Amino acid sequence: MSDIGGRNVLFVVLDTVRRDRLGPYGYDRPTTPEIDAFAETATVVEEAVAPAPWTLPVHASMFTGRYPSEHGADQQRPYLRTDNTLAGALAATGVHTACFSSNAWITPYTGVTAGFAEVDNFFEVLPGGIGGAPLRWVWEQLHQRPRLRSVAQQLVALGNRIHERTARGDRGSSKTPAAVDRAIATMQREDSWFVFLNLMDAHLPYHPPEPFRSRFAPDVDPDAVCQNSKEYNAGVRAIDPAEWAALGGLYDAAIASMDAAVGRLLTAADAHSADPPIVVIAADHGELLGEHDLFGHEFAVYDPLVHVPLLLRHPELPAGRFEGTVELLDLYHTLLADRPVDASVDPTRCMTDVRYRRFEAVPPGERDPGQHGDPTTAYVEYAQPVIELAQLERRAASAGATIDADHRARASMRAGRRPDAKLVTSSLHPAMGFDLSSDPQEAVPLPVDDPRVGGVRADLAAFTATVGPLDAVGADTSQDPLAPMDAAAEQRLRELGYL
Repeated sequence: MSDIGGRNVLFVVLDTVRRDRLGPYGYDRPTTPEIDAFAETATVVEEAVAPAPWTLPVHASMFTGRYPSEHGADQQRPYLRTDNTLAGALAATGVHTACFSSNAWITPYTGVTAGFAEVDNFFEVLPGGIGGAPLRWVWEQLHQRPRLRSVAQQLVALGNRIHERTARGDRGSSKTPAAVDRAIATMQREDSWFVFLNLMDAHLPYHPPEPFRSRFAPDVDPDAVCQNSKEYNAGVRAIDPAEWAALGGLYDAAIASMDAAVGRLLTAADAHSADPPIVVIAADHGELLGEHDLFGHEFAVYDPLVHVPLLLRHPELPAGRFEGTVELLDLYHTLLADRPVDASVDPTRCMTDVRYRRFEAVPPGERDPGQHGDPTTAYVEYAQPVIELAQLERRAASAGATIDADHRARASMRAGRRPDAKLVTSSLHPAMGFDLSSDPQEAVPLPVDDPRVGGVRADLAAFTATVGPLDAVGADTSQDPLAPMDAAAEQRLRELGYL
């Protein structure tokens, strides 16, 4: 094992942060002085693509190196069914693995924290250790039976309300400083560590703390603007340009708050490592602020959601701009390289390897779904967002409105994306192409047979031929998800109070 294989690792996810709101990507407001300084000696990836537009499948992909249709964690089955994770592989080598998050999806319920020896989650709805039932088992049972899914949806709605309450006012900043404090304590305590954090400040509702609110959103009352994406996306709440500007200011302030937290983490990581640690800073997805008549990160796979920031400091990566395509799932292989792990590390998925994304070197029978096309193509999958759709329908109904049968919230989507072209397919609507070189805002859809999207169309077809048709995104073929629940399982849920 090289000395690189023994280095500590700090992995920070800036939840819901758009690429174009960060200094290293050309933003003209000073939202990220700490990340700007970090970028001077880091690898700044220009074409990083998330495999989905929301948290759970993206983290599952980063932690397993697999696409959403492979690992199956989506809104129809919102949990990860594997213990073969990045954290688990590192833990097996003697590294202390720690996860700090206030995100409802990064919890033991969903299985995404498998492999972490230390899990400190600041979001709790289901109580732990009651009736002897592991949290992940309870969460799975709630989703495996149709009559229990409404219970799960109620818990998600409850979690959203808790997040909204705890995010209001200066209390909204309390979770991130606490997470950072505990992460730093772990760095101080352990000799060898992998520390992962998901920071939620830029997630709706936007309630940034001072002094950042005054700097970026002076005179904006967070309680006086629309903070509910479902109201806007259901068509029951209008937002005028002045209000969008106010929301954008709050969003920038939230990012600035996160940047300050990142600065603390970087200082501590360097101070408590014998050698400079490997550092990854990424967003799991972005946010739509009125583009394409959408608010938040739902019902679409447009670039503000999936073309994400990614910066790395790694001794085998040069500082400067990395122009090639990087899929976030490649981070799994990149961080396991040079370590004595049992996990399979694909050199064509490892950013530090000279064979990175040279997929032609992989025997056809051994290629993963994304290795059949051009190496510049990345893939995005979005299974029908049933949880978000249920919330959208409830919000519309409360205002006496309905959601149309062909509304985009009812669709599954899949996209192939190259730096200069993109093709999006939908289970409900015709496919749309975009020439990103001349239309980066994706304002002018192209027909599917337009030659400008011919290459990415062929790649997406090869991807689909491997993983299955669009409606199968996230489908679990390993087990029957509707297998009858036995009496003991039902009794355990009753003991936990869910029945």
